[in-house]
Amino acid sequence: MPPSPTSPADSLLQHRAYVAFWCARTASSFGFQMLAVAVGWQIYAMTGRAFDLGLIGLVQFFPSVLLALPAGHLADQFDRRRIVLLGQLVEWVAIVLLAVLTLLHAINEVGMLLLIFTISVTKAFESPSMQSMVPALVPPALLPRAMAVNGSAMQAASIVGPALGGFLYVAGPGVVYAVSAVLYLIAATLVAQLRYEQAPPKREPPTLKTLFAGVHFIRERKDVLGVISLDLFAVLLGGATALLPVFAKDVLHTGPWGLGLLRAAPAVGALLMSFWLARNNMERNVGKIMFAAVAGFGVATLIFALSKLLWLSLLALFALGAFDMVSMVIRGSLVQLDTPDAMRGRVSAVNAIFINTSNQLGEFESGMLAAWLGAVGSAVVGGIGTLVVVGVWMWLFPTLRRRQRLHMEPVEQDRENQAQTV
Repeated sequence: MPPSPTSPADSLLQHRAYVAFWCARTASSFGFQMLAVAVGWQIYAMTGRAFDLGLIGLVQFFPSVLLALPAGHLADQFDRRRIVLLGQLVEWVAIVLLAVLTLLHAINEVGMLLLIFTISVTKAFESPSMQSMVPALVPPALLPRAMAVNGSAMQAASIVGPALGGFLYVAGPGVVYAVSAVLYLIAATLVAQLRYEQAPPKREPPTLKTLFAGVHFIRERKDVLGVISLDLFAVLLGGATALLPVFAKDVLHTGPWGLGLLRAAPAVGALLMSFWLARNNMERNVGKIMFAAVAGFGVATLIFALSKLLWLSLLALFALGAFDMVSMVIRGSLVQLDTPDAMRGRVSAVNAIFINTSNQLGEFESGMLAAWLGAVGSAVVGGIGTLVVVGVWMWLFPTLRRRQRLHMEPVEQDRENQAQTV
């Protein structure tokens, strides 16, 4: 894949609406990461029960899965920009309440969980609309770069956000919430001023058929089904990062500082790869590149599983994050480009269900296997399983394997459709 450097004419900076969108998403992502750190510390300080930390994850997980299909339907029925704006305003109000009640010492565990649940419900409705907006903000040829730049913002937020939140927590959780609220207000202001054009949607009642239209569409489009299901099983099997505390203590014999490095390594790899992808086009053999990236993810998991050296484990996790970013950009771009605008909300919602489920179940699967086989055995099985899935999926989805470009012209699309029916 010869790199194609970005020329000024092709720069994302020329698209002001996308720049505003990116700034808004970056601000809200940093705010959310800071919020997550403060909420966890505050609840644990209030109750001293680790169980309550699990409740935080629970009140975030269920809305993201149970409300995904209705949220996707809304994204295809109404103005997506207004849905995102309304969502961010509701989240801002909830964070302001967290800040005020905390500063007044009038907050308790139940109140915090209710406000977190409110934020989670709102994010569940906001997410499909936000993801579906990107293709309307940049030309199709620039969408992979836009996805990579989005990924860089998310990775930067996941690295810097918790550290910044922890630093500000020294002054009290109310300060963290206040700064997070300011970031959300900035994001909402940028979205309110964003110029976004969406074709007038065809209003349909929320029936089972319309709610599950995204599922039906993915099932009929083999390339879309292939990339989404490949990611599902790869993440499901390759969840070795859930076992990092075990590897740090029992395998690599390092302390908390080593665990911190291990946790940061995948994000750093993903961040640097996103910078490279933002400046280089994937113009040929995108199907083979995606399968190679997922296979690389599996090999990196195996190396990490068998490593006894901290530096080698860090290198393996760095590569794991980089390969995962390549796969994520290709998957996200292909799904958006192969989906008509009228269906993007519902397809994005189904994709989000796959991602959220695979992440959660992947950690559960790794934990269960570790209980039976040990941490090393669990990670080895995950790495080998990922490589097996890649081989099987290359056989099940030949048109995806042969796919040359992310954005196909109508003639190419017809040819692919004919090949799938033969």
